[in-house]
Amino acid sequence: MALAAKLQLRQSQSLVMTPQLMQSIRLLQFTHVELEHFIDEEIERNPLLERAEPQDDAASDQAQKIDAEPQVAVEGDWFENEAGWSAEAISEKLDTSLENLFPDDPGTSERLGPDLTAQWKSASGNGGGSSSEGLDAGDMAAGAITLRDHVGEQVALAFADPAARLIAGELADGLDETGYVRADLAEIAARLGTDAESVAKVLAVCQTFEPAGLFARDLAECLSLQLAVRDRLDPAMKALVANLELLARRDFQALKRICGVDEEDLLDMLAEIRALDPRPGMAFSGGASDAIVADVEVRAANDGSWTVELNAETLPRVLVDHIYFAQVSPHAKNQAEKDFLAECLQNANWLTRSLDQRAKTILKVASEIVRQQDAFLVHGVRQLKPLNLRTVADAIGMHESTVSRVTANKYMLTPRGVFELRYFFTASIAASGGGDAHSSEAVRDRIKQLIDEEKPVDVLSDDAIVDMLKESGVDIARRTVAKYREGMNIPSSVQRRREKRALASAGR
Repeated sequence: MALAAKLQLRQSQSLVMTPQLMQSIRLLQFTHVELEHFIDEEIERNPLLERAEPQDDAASDQAQKIDAEPQVAVEGDWFENEAGWSAEAISEKLDTSLENLFPDDPGTSERLGPDLTAQWKSASGNGGGSSSEGLDAGDMAAGAITLRDHVGEQVALAFADPAARLIAGELADGLDETGYVRADLAEIAARLGTDAESVAKVLAVCQTFEPAGLFARDLAECLSLQLAVRDRLDPAMKALVANLELLARRDFQALKRICGVDEEDLLDMLAEIRALDPRPGMAFSGGASDAIVADVEVRAANDGSWTVELNAETLPRVLVDHIYFAQVSPHAKNQAEKDFLAECLQNANWLTRSLDQRAKTILKVASEIVRQQDAFLVHGVRQLKPLNLRTVADAIGMHESTVSRVTANKYMLTPRGVFELRYFFTASIAASGGGDAHSSEAVRDRIKQLIDEEKPVDVLSDDAIVDMLKESGVDIARRTVAKYREGMNIPSSVQRRREKRALASAGR
């Protein structure tokens, strides 16, 4: 058979992820902080974008600018009369249509419903500008001292020899956030052209730094350094620190034998161990943590239902400055400048539309979650229903991947506290009597309650917990109970029994 080259025409369809479409998808999974940072970068890059002014100036702004409302559009007549450009010519620069962002979710009032549409209008009208009336005290606070700075000050005071100071600097660079030395001492010696003994001597000095426990190479050494400072590193304590694996297994009989102490002394030693800090470097791990800002707020309505609203503080309002565009566009000197202005306007309109669609999508997903988990809001975690992404996606007419992006790193403020949206999606555990399935989170809570209520003389095994759950209508396997128990850091029944006996003996 002879091989020959020939041309063929073939039609096919494919999905192309354009840059603008990828940007819109990214916006869905951004947290509030990430979204604010992204918008700041876009405003810096695009001269036609700016933040919304305070609400007091809304009347004057509405006469000049078009904000991020669903009906934002570019009118062809306006461009023909004011700038001499047509909307058709500009739209040719777009890599995809605005309507292709959510083909299964056009965002109309028919899909949202009149109630949700009104709630979104109300939330977006509150303004999300970042203006402030004065300086925040947090902005004026001194920067937190890092672990590297804290150690560097002590290195400068502890070593006069430049060579030793250089070795100490290398050891400090090898510290992780917990304060442990993760660098290889032999490698440091080879890199600096010295011997391992010199590095070990410098390390011994560094291990005297404050707080005690820094520059340890493992947990046992970290605890030993702290005990030595307290003058409590006697032979019995050394034996205990050298057998931490037995302590983790709560094998107190073996520890008493190895340490050569009775039960009362062992309990005192364990209390001293608990008072130590296994991660001394975490005190310098960096500053205040960011407070969680809920993206959605749920409140009880007067008619017994739930009101679901977006948090206006998490809704950045971006304005498109058409006045500025009209002023500068007639002065474009060449085609490159015209293309730049057209691209800026297209990107600005696309961003406002994407932000609008993002907010509506979050509201729709959150409203469906509230509808599905109504019993949880009323009665608590025991009534949390099994729920998956597909169920919500089918109910609101969206793709499952869209729901997954929306629920990532988003939080809901409810009468029962603040929860991540992913919290409401739990696995299903069958009912023993053939009734409604149980949520895995509700079963975890039930397991924890059973263990908390057990008596020292009657510690529940995993098999006993399985039997008790089946009596209450939960069909669960023993290995699943063990997995849930370990996930909550609850020791096994053998370990709990040993600990309760030891505590009971100490009480006598």
